[in-house]
Amino acid sequence: MRTVRHLLEGKAPDIFAIGPDAPVIDAIRLMAEKRIGALLVMEGARLAGIVSERDYARKVVLQGRSSANTPVRDIMTVDVVSVSPHDTADHCMQLVTERRFRHLPVVSDGQVVGVVSIGDLVKAVIEDQQVELAQLQRYISS
Repeated sequence: MRTVRHLLEGKAPDIFAIGPDAPVIDAIRLMAEKRIGALLVMEGARLAGIVSERDYARKVVLQGRSSANTPVRDIMTVDVVSVSPHDTADHCMQLVTERRFRHLPVVSDGQVVGVVSIGDLVKAVIEDQQVELAQLQRYISS
């Protein structure tokens, strides 16, 4: 089974983040520009939270707030669930399924080293299943 480290090796090394005092509109613009669904919220090197398109929809749009006047800290998720590079893709898939979120920051020795998305996890599970299926077919054929 693949680990988070393997997943990160197959991705661009970029980590997209924003500060907690930035206006929400800046976060939404950055997500749109980078074509991503969530940003880490960082205070220096410390992971302070995560903000997603879902946070924006529920905490800004539905509450009639202003994107330009609302700071990210007012809508971000503070209790961030993270994983380590040694966790398995299966473990991560279980987390995102049970907890109903789509992005997991990857933290090693207190430092953020990446982010895995549900898309990354689904891709890894499918690829692993294809390898296993091919091995079973070779076994049956021999």
